[in-house]
Amino acid sequence: MNYEFDFEALLPYWQSFLQGAVTTIEMTVVAVAVGLVIGVLCAIARRSAYPWLRLAVGIYIEIVRNTPFIVQIFFIFFGLSSIGLTMPVFFASVFAMVINVGAYTAEIVRAGMEAVHPGQIEAAEALGLSRFQIYRDIILMPSIERVYPALTSQFILMMLSTSITSQISAEDLTGVANNIQSYTFRSFETYIVIAAIYLVITYLLRFGFHAIALAIFPRRRKLGTPL
Repeated sequence: MNYEFDFEALLPYWQSFLQGAVTTIEMTVVAVAVGLVIGVLCAIARRSAYPWLRLAVGIYIEIVRNTPFIVQIFFIFFGLSSIGLTMPVFFASVFAMVINVGAYTAEIVRAGMEAVHPGQIEAAEALGLSRFQIYRDIILMPSIERVYPALTSQFILMMLSTSITSQISAEDLTGVANNIQSYTFRSFETYIVIAAIYLVITYLLRFGFHAIALAIFPRRRKLGTPL
């Protein structure tokens, strides 16, 4: 079988590829920013003295971590619309991503918190630090620093999972590619192009996360610890 590549057929659609990549990045940035906040709050709630709060957060995390992402998107976009709660495709996609990344972030951050030695907390209490200061300086920031590589990997996986949002007609990179290949009938070339674009986006995100780590974790930078 002789197959002739024809990437020139895709040139008229370069703006569509670019817009799809921009949409993918926008969805990822919003989902990661909001999901990180939700994840941290949930991780703190999992250590709460209130059993009902630990139970509620635990149920949320278990449901999200044990159901496929595509089912979560369908539930939010199609399921909620059946009871009158409709929302735009972009918002529904980001909402599903936030819920998903929040649950995984909560468990990652909680694992970092559990690694904090109780002696450090006792020492902070002996020094008269407030509960807020203890959580911020002794528990939270060192924990995030410790699990930062795992967090960034999860965030990049979330970026790659934006491809699933094309199933509800989101105009992300994969959604755009699906449209383009249906116009040009050059499926092989189209998906080679978006694979290359995803690789570029992945490395850009890794560079961005590394730059953020250098800014917020100066101790690691001074020690030369890998970020």
